[in-house]
Amino acid sequence: MSVMLSQPPLAEPVGEERREPGLKLVSSFEPRIIGLVCNWCSYAGADLAGTSRIQYPPNIRLVRVMCTGSVDPLYILRPLMDGADGVLVGG
Repeated sequence: MSVMLSQPPLAEPVGEERREPGLKLVSSFEPRIIGLVCNWCSYAGADLAGTSRIQYPPNIRLVRVMCTGSVDPLYILRPLMDGADGVLVGG
């Protein structure tokens, strides 16, 4: 771990947000997230949020699965190959 911390960072800042218009695009980036949620665990929380009229960001899409322990790895890789920025497996 100390070897990793002693190495220079892989990315360097190229400017400040006020001066570089390209950085404003980065600050407005909203990742598209697919959530695979367990029917018996995490889905209940998402359902409660819906019945309580709590809104979550529209860039998050939830998919209910019977059990996240039995999720095929292709269910995680396929959204990433189709353009999703991240996959959350909640169980």
